[in-house]
Amino acid sequence: MSQPSPVAQTFSFDDVVQAHARIAGAAHRTPVLTSSTADRLSGAQLFFKAENFQRMGAFKFRGAYNALSQFTPEQRRRGVVTFSSGNHAQGIALSAQLLGMPAVIVMPADAPAIKVAATRGYGAEVVFYDRYTEDREAIGQRLAEARGLTLIPPYDHPHVMAGQGTAAKELFEEVGALDTLLVPLGGGGLLSGCSVVARAMSPGCRVIGVEPEAGNDGQRSFRSGQIVHIDTPATIADGAQTQHLGQHTFPVIQRAVDDILTVSDAELVEAMKFLASRMKIVVEPTGCLAAALAFGPQLDLGGQRVGVLLSGGNVDLARFAALIQAAQP
Repeated sequence: MSQPSPVAQTFSFDDVVQAHARIAGAAHRTPVLTSSTADRLSGAQLFFKAENFQRMGAFKFRGAYNALSQFTPEQRRRGVVTFSSGNHAQGIALSAQLLGMPAVIVMPADAPAIKVAATRGYGAEVVFYDRYTEDREAIGQRLAEARGLTLIPPYDHPHVMAGQGTAAKELFEEVGALDTLLVPLGGGGLLSGCSVVARAMSPGCRVIGVEPEAGNDGQRSFRSGQIVHIDTPATIADGAQTQHLGQHTFPVIQRAVDDILTVSDAELVEAMKFLASRMKIVVEPTGCLAAALAFGPQLDLGGQRVGVLLSGGNVDLARFAALIQAAQP
């Protein structure tokens, strides 16, 4: 059994409340969408928290801004470094721009072009690496030490976790108690933050993390009681191509999450198609993880009030179209 980190032992709903106050002037309060067709499809009453409408297109802005806004003047002067496949990269880059500090982002060479362009557009320096042969965490650490930058990882940091949890806080404030909350899972920043919020604001709510079938390290970790490391998974959910949960996120997930389930890439494409055609919104593959589970057969949601986190909408439109087209019969 993994030993809980000091952060995980003290991380609480109050951290999320403070984060929410801190980001209030910068982050959007994103809409909660409903669909009678989606309700019929799932047999439940679904409430979609649409973080694809967040600044820079994903929930990652919340945690990034919460973390950077707590930098000391010296840390701001020197700047921030992170490693990310795209959305955390953009969140850090935009937050750094708003707070007037330099940002260096370590990104995989095969990151979606739209995410690279957006990251550079916010003024950040991009350093590429090979996600299949190089260690992004080691590269980030080297840059931090060489340039005096502060490293803010994409999920395994208490300020990031607290910021991400504000998405669920807004959802519960708007719709009230829920029976089930479905949350996408990569490294666990969003799930850890949201699960702590659910325990405080809707104690009877079942919290389920959802990850890609090809990258079920979170599910295996949750069921074995220790962090499982895997090779970079081959999945269209590029934001969930993480290799392991965090030392801080995992113990929180252990104590506050009910289960972790997976969906296939084909189910993600079906969810993308539904959200675009019936709800008129563009959601990236990773952002569809929770929706794909809600629409699928493996979870009985009959008669329940269910929260569904749509985590982001940053997908190249040509790729979006190609995925949809390839799935056509």
